[in-house]
Amino acid sequence: MEALADLSRAYFLHRICVSDIQPCLDWAADRLAGNQDDGDVDIAVLAMAKDADEAVPLIEGILARHGMQPSTNEQWLAGKHIVQLRAAYLRGEETIESLDRNLTIINNVVGHPAWLAMLSRNCEYATDIPDFRPPFEQEFAYIAALWASASAREDFDAAYRREISNTHDIDYHQRIR
Repeated sequence: MEALADLSRAYFLHRICVSDIQPCLDWAADRLAGNQDDGDVDIAVLAMAKDADEAVPLIEGILARHGMQPSTNEQWLAGKHIVQLRAAYLRGEETIESLDRNLTIINNVVGHPAWLAMLSRNCEYATDIPDFRPPFEQEFAYIAALWASASAREDFDAAYRREISNTHDIDYHQRIR
């Protein structure tokens, strides 16, 4: 199951444009080389795929046969990726503009979950309106901290409070002055 989780993670990173399809092909080649393919012909065909067009249906089929629909784990993977993005931002490796591109893609891939709304919006606004940078950074810190400490999606869901996200907004700070 751990190996399938690796495939699911690699496929998600491909879907959010962080990596190409090669890690998925490497996953299949490694399963074949280690005789861990359990006779699954799709794993052998995936190892020989030339591009994403050939690979994607195979990946989705492999994951589905093992009860791992790609969408099942996407918010978990997105949250954990946001933790990595925040660390890169703090190191100066990401900018507001690059984060805006990343968050837009992630938001679209995972279906616009409520917990991502304020973060994505504040990041988009911060690209043009400097006053949105502090609320963006507050929301980024909040969301990343919750995902960093979550052992499962349910942990995040239990800890997340929309009321807290709502305080990471220029309008909120202007109203309480």
